[in-house]
Amino acid sequence: MISVFDLFKIGIGPSSSHTTGPMKAAGCFRASVLKHPRSAGIVRIQVTLFGSLAWTGKGHATEKAIALGLIGCLPETIDPDDANKRFADICATGRLPLTGDHSIPFRRERDIVFDLERILPGHSNTLTLAAFDADGRALVEETWHSVGGGFIIREGEDTAAQASQVAFPFNYRSAEELLSLCHANSIAIADLVLANEKALRPETTVLASIDRIAAVMFDCIERGIRATGQLPGGLNVQRRARSLHERLNSADQRNFQRPHEAMESVNIHTIAVNEENAAGGRVVTAPTNGAAGVIPAVLKYYRDHCPGDPQQGERTFLLTAAAIGSLCKMNASISGAEVGCQGEVGTACSMAAAGLTAALGGSNRQIENAAEIGIEHHLGMTCDPIGGFVQIPCIERNAFGAVKAINAAWLALRGDGTHRVSLDQVIETMRQTGADMQSKYKETSRGGLAVNVPEC
Repeated sequence: MISVFDLFKIGIGPSSSHTTGPMKAAGCFRASVLKHPRSAGIVRIQVTLFGSLAWTGKGHATEKAIALGLIGCLPETIDPDDANKRFADICATGRLPLTGDHSIPFRRERDIVFDLERILPGHSNTLTLAAFDADGRALVEETWHSVGGGFIIREGEDTAAQASQVAFPFNYRSAEELLSLCHANSIAIADLVLANEKALRPETTVLASIDRIAAVMFDCIERGIRATGQLPGGLNVQRRARSLHERLNSADQRNFQRPHEAMESVNIHTIAVNEENAAGGRVVTAPTNGAAGVIPAVLKYYRDHCPGDPQQGERTFLLTAAAIGSLCKMNASISGAEVGCQGEVGTACSMAAAGLTAALGGSNRQIENAAEIGIEHHLGMTCDPIGGFVQIPCIERNAFGAVKAINAAWLALRGDGTHRVSLDQVIETMRQTGADMQSKYKETSRGGLAVNVPEC
């Protein structure tokens, strides 16, 4: 089972696979280094990036993430402003403090290598880390795969065997199995997911953690609306969320309500989150950083425009969304480097559509229908960020994904859950489409808009 808190992780931008994952991998490697009996003799660490990590790592702040991970920082706890300061200190001093009394020389142009030629087996997002003594011998060496959504896998580890050690009340590998379990036990999808989470931690902890996830999402929206200026990276992209929000408020003050006002708010809230992510701010992977704006914006749409108990509805929303996200991850991918943006924004749209349908009282079959609609209309979407930055087309693409999710939910709610194409069939189609997609369209910035807008 993939936990709710595996899919929804608090971290920093701009990328779950290129920032959060490498930081966590570097942190795990640091722990291995410190356990080594000759750790005091380590004088250099070298990290080599392969595949998509190499091609777009500079635009995704992968160097900063690795350096911070090597000094013990965690994406879920480090303050974004402190992250910038600590990385600046490392670059200025040329020293990497492994412990309080042990630092080693560090030059990012020498010690972080971008291998643009090789893609290693296992995953397009792969990094190797090696720690050397004064004689040039590698004392510790590890290879990690950053498989999307902040998930990392150490080469040679059997993660499936580790997961099977927990006895969950409900095990499913497909949407049809999920629906059958819900029908047999007369429960909603959200209740089934909650029951599984309770096998890992007390219910009060589960619910408090879900509330925390929602609070961080809403806080990210507010920070994004307050912020102004230019996003980092050199594309000269100006933040828009605040000015769009001010124009919407100005219309409200004139007592002029536009017919599309709710959708305009969704656009603003999505853009606010994705601008925060692009700036390296605090976000929630949902299920990735590149798609982080869809679910918060649709969740806020539910809170602001829909009837019902907000807290209970938000819990139902996120529990249900997690079930859909886990199906996409298990049976296809949520990694843009593996299947393109259909796996990121497409999955986020599907999760949000299912969550909103559930929060509005939809049946399990209607929820599955909404999820299917959400993915179906993102099939084939490439991942082609200009310059490797999660800005163009990523920010606006999230806004369209959020609007599609709301439309998918209402379409499903107006039906009885009966539909021709199943969620399982669409997820399998997404997997096959990703396998057929040329690598230049999978988060390498070697195709699509990334090469046809050269002036950026």
